[in-house]
Amino acid sequence: MKRRPVAAAIAISVGLIVLLGYFLPIPLLFSVRLELVQWAIILAGVAILVGIGNLFTVHFLKVRRREKGSLYSLVLLVSMLATLLIGVLLGPTHAWMQAAVETIIFPVEASLMALLAITLIYASIRLLRRRVDMMSIVFLATALFMLIASVSLPWLGEIPMLSDLIRPWLTTVGPAAGGARGLLLGVALGALTTGLRALFAIDRPYGGK
Repeated sequence: MKRRPVAAAIAISVGLIVLLGYFLPIPLLFSVRLELVQWAIILAGVAILVGIGNLFTVHFLKVRRREKGSLYSLVLLVSMLATLLIGVLLGPTHAWMQAAVETIIFPVEASLMALLAITLIYASIRLLRRRVDMMSIVFLATALFMLIASVSLPWLGEIPMLSDLIRPWLTTVGPAAGGARGLLLGVALGALTTGLRALFAIDRPYGGK
């Protein structure tokens, strides 16, 4: 806190105001909290725009210098510009924008999720090669079981018990829901710990280094 006392004081004050605004029924504090949250949303949007601009600049320089893999950078730049122009000129509800979302963005997201599932299975197999115990076996069996259960197998619709009872239980009540709750709890605890560390000036991300 000695290096940047003003930045630390502002961060702690804003954090305390937002935190107290959730617990104390004071109209002025509630209004200030909402205003600060709106500013945080605006700054987050600006940070995303800066990140997109930095991504565009890096790949543009890569294409300009004709480095290795510049063809992929060119495809990325053309896709970014085309999506931006369609969204700005025609609007997000236009048929071309909807087609881009349904035929490009959704399949890419599905591919990333599939890659994540395969990576988990590969990591569990490598874990079994290094350490064979009950938890490693349970992890691999659970990953394989959920991967198979979440796939729309051809015979699934022919068995009413599987399609009506078992699969909904697996995805909404059983292991999948339990794992999702565990991830959400971990994210919440991590965000709470990070917020408390920033509130007490233990971590100072606004300090530059």
